[in-house]
Amino acid sequence: MKNHAERAEAFHTLHVKGAPLILYNIWDPGSAKAVAAAGAKALATGSLPVAMAHGSADGEKMPMDLALANFARIAQSVDLPVTLDFEGAYSTDPDIGATNIVKAIEAGAVGVNFEDQIIGGTGFQSIEDQSARIAAARAAIDGTGIRGFINARTDLFLKAMMAKEPHTSDMLAEAIQRASAYADAGADGFFAPGLQDIAMIEQLCAEVSLPVNIIALPGTPANADLAKVGVARISYGPVPYRQMTAWLTEQAKAVFDGIA
Repeated sequence: MKNHAERAEAFHTLHVKGAPLILYNIWDPGSAKAVAAAGAKALATGSLPVAMAHGSADGEKMPMDLALANFARIAQSVDLPVTLDFEGAYSTDPDIGATNIVKAIEAGAVGVNFEDQIIGGTGFQSIEDQSARIAAARAAIDGTGIRGFINARTDLFLKAMMAKEPHTSDMLAEAIQRASAYADAGADGFFAPGLQDIAMIEQLCAEVSLPVNIIALPGTPANADLAKVGVARISYGPVPYRQMTAWLTEQAKAVFDGIA
C-alpha cells in the first residue's frame, strides 16, 4: 500500500501526452470501490455528482466541510491516487483559496481541479487574478510536503457550449494564453471541459506545455482519437452519475409498473 506522498508522485507520472489517464469520475466510497475494482489507475471526484448525491446543487452550494469529509472517506476507502474536483476552492481570495486547497490535501487528495470561472457569478477570473490564485495554491501545497497536482481548469469552452455558442479561434487563443500563464504560476495540468473539435484539441495539445485534460461528454471524439492528438487525461465528469441514476430510475419504474 502506497502512502499519500507516493500516491501523489504516482499520479503525476500517469499524465502522458498520447497515452491519457482515464478518470471515470466517482462521488462516494461505494462508487470509488466499484471503479477501482474495474481496473482504474487513479480516481477523481466530480463536483456535480458529489453535490447531487448529497442532495445539493453544483457550484459550491455543498458546504465545504461536508465536501472535504466525503472526500476523506473516499480517499481512505481505496489504495489509489484520488483527486478532488474543488471548483474555485470556495474563495476568490488567493490566500483563503490556498488554505482551503491545503485542507483538501490534508483530507487525502493528490490534487485538485481549480476553475477560472466566477463561481456563483458570471464571466471569468482575469488571467492575472487566476494566476495569482494558482501561485498561492502552489506555494501552500508545496509547504505540505505532498506533490499535489493542480489541474488548472478554464471554463471558456464549457460556458460557450452551455450557451449554445460556437467555439472560435479567438477563444482557443485565449485558452492557450491562459494555459501558459497558469503553467508559469505553478499549475501541473490544463483542463478544457466542453472542447470537442478535434482540430482545436490537437492545436491546444501542441501549443500547451502542460498535460491537457478533456472531458468525455456526449459528442466528444473517441478516447483513441483524443490520444492520437496528444491528450494526456480524459475524465467523465457527471456522465457516470447521470447514467447510474437513469438506470436506477428505469429499474425502479419497472418494479413499480409491474405491481400497479
